[in-house]
Amino acid sequence: MRHIRIAPSLLASDFSRLAEEIKAVEMAGADMLHIDVMDGRFVPNITIGQPVVSSIRKTTKLPLDVHLMIVDPMDHIDSFIDAGADIVTVHLEACNHLHRAMATIKSAGRGAGVSLNPATPVVMLKDILEELSLVLIMTVNPGFGGQEFIRSGLDKIKELDRIRQSRNASLLIEVDGGITAQNVAGVIKAGADIVVAGTAIFGSKDYRQAIRRLKLAR
Repeated sequence: MRHIRIAPSLLASDFSRLAEEIKAVEMAGADMLHIDVMDGRFVPNITIGQPVVSSIRKTTKLPLDVHLMIVDPMDHIDSFIDAGADIVTVHLEACNHLHRAMATIKSAGRGAGVSLNPATPVVMLKDILEELSLVLIMTVNPGFGGQEFIRSGLDKIKELDRIRQSRNASLLIEVDGGITAQNVAGVIKAGADIVVAGTAIFGSKDYRQAIRRLKLAR
């Protein structure tokens, strides 16, 4: 059985109790923490920056999966790595020099990821696939938590999984957006290795049970 990793999205946590929330999901079986960085330009919302990532790094040993939903990500990659990011993911739609961005991240010994918005086809990655540690498929339009899952994302996950297998690529497939206990089985069946979940975890009364339900869904 394929090992599925669960990455609670801190965007859905109680920021007034952030250290407690992190410790709670860590104890509940989270595999990594997903951190959404939004600049109010690439997406409408504004969230957190490097100082908060640095503070999070001090509270946990879990890998930090930092998702840059920002314009000009090349200007900020190094500072997020310095803040403690283990994986840095940039959006294809926001990065003019994607190969250079991936090389910068990998040269620091970190996981290099590319995210695709719902309207961006997987074929856009065909010339850089071997350079990637992971691809993050967005199954909502990025910018806000709690949105409804866009089902066409399943076809993109399946397509990427087929390409990955045909090219013997070692990248991981991560999926983020509208994940619930009701639809996660389809996401995993389509080929996802990492499932990002916000409300499905932080909106539940029992984090351990919520993570277990997501991880074991088939």
